[in-house]
Amino acid sequence: MIKVGITGIGFMGMIHYLSYQKLRGVKVVAMCELDAKRLKGDWRGIQGNFGPPGKKMDLSGIATYQDFDEMLANDKIDVVDVTLPPGLHSQTSCHALKAGKHVFCEKPMALTPKECDKMVRAADKANRQLMVGHVLPFLPEYAWAYKVVQSGKYGQLLGGHFRRVISDPAWLTHYWDEHRIGGPMLDLHVHDAHFIRLLFGMPVSLTTSGRLRGNLAEFWNTNFRFPDPNIVVQATSGTINQQGRPFNHGFEIHLEEATLQFEFAVLGKEAKYLCVPTLLDRKGKVHQAKMPTGDPMMNAFSAELKAVAQSIKTGIPNPILNATLARDAIKICNMQTQSLRKRRKA
Repeated sequence: MIKVGITGIGFMGMIHYLSYQKLRGVKVVAMCELDAKRLKGDWRGIQGNFGPPGKKMDLSGIATYQDFDEMLANDKIDVVDVTLPPGLHSQTSCHALKAGKHVFCEKPMALTPKECDKMVRAADKANRQLMVGHVLPFLPEYAWAYKVVQSGKYGQLLGGHFRRVISDPAWLTHYWDEHRIGGPMLDLHVHDAHFIRLLFGMPVSLTTSGRLRGNLAEFWNTNFRFPDPNIVVQATSGTINQQGRPFNHGFEIHLEEATLQFEFAVLGKEAKYLCVPTLLDRKGKVHQAKMPTGDPMMNAFSAELKAVAQSIKTGIPNPILNATLARDAIKICNMQTQSLRKRRKA
C-alpha cells in the first residue's frame, strides 16, 4: 500500500484526492492545510475550470495538520503530494525529500530553472524519487498522439503546431504574480513546453513575439529551433479578455507519412471538439481516433497518479513524470519569456 500525504487543499489538491480514491493500492493518510475549515472537510469554496465543484468531504481516518513539519514526522507517509501555489513548490519539495519522502509535485515544477536545479539535487542527495505532475500526456488525445509518434509507423517527426489559449482566469488569485504563480507562461503554456520537449527534445534557440502584461507574457507565438533545421515547431498560447471562450487547445503534428490533428474548445458553457483526433495518411485517407469513454480530465489524473504509485512501488521512475524533463520545460518557458521581453532570439 502506497501511503500519501497531500499538502495544499485547493483545487488541485481536491482533484488529486478524488483521483486517489479510484486507485487500488494507494491511500491518502494525511493532509496539510492552513485553512482549518478545509481541514475539517468543508471544501465548498473550492472551484476550478473542470471537474466537480467542491463540497463537504468526510476526512475521517485521515490525519490532518496545519504544520508541514508535523506532517513530515508521520512515518506512515511514503510520498508527499505537493499541490501548493507554484512559488512554494521548490521549498516544500526539498523539505519533504530531506525528510526521506518521495515527492510528487504538481506542475509547474517551480518558477525558475534555479529552483528546479535545487529540487533535483535534493532528490539525488536523499535517494528519493521526485516526480512532476504534467498531466497533458495522459489526456486521451495527447496520449494517442504520443503513442502514434513513438510507434514509428509513420516515420520521423517533422514538426508541429501547438495551441493553448484561455480567457483571463479572473477566479484565480495572484495569477499575474511572477513570484507566486507566474501567469500563463508557467501555469498554462508549460503543458505544451513539456510535450514539445517530450516529442522533439530540447530546442537550441527560439524566438517569441507577443504581448506583455507588466513583466509577464500575456499572449504570444513562438518559433522553436532544433539541431535538425528540417524540424519546424511553433506554439501559440496565452490569455484573451473574451470570457465567451474560456478554454481552447489543440495540435497539428507532422510526421513523414501522416499528420495528426486535434482541437477542443469550451464555447460559452458548451465543451466540444472543433476537430476530433484525426490522422491523415500519405494516401489521402482520414482516420478518426477512437477515444475512451468517461470524463477525460479526471481519467487523465487517475492515470497520472497510478503512474506515480507504480513508480514508487517498482522503483522505476515513469519517463513522463521525470523531473529533468519538467525542469527543461521551465527552461523553455524561461527562454520564451526572455525572448519576448528583449524582442530577440533566445
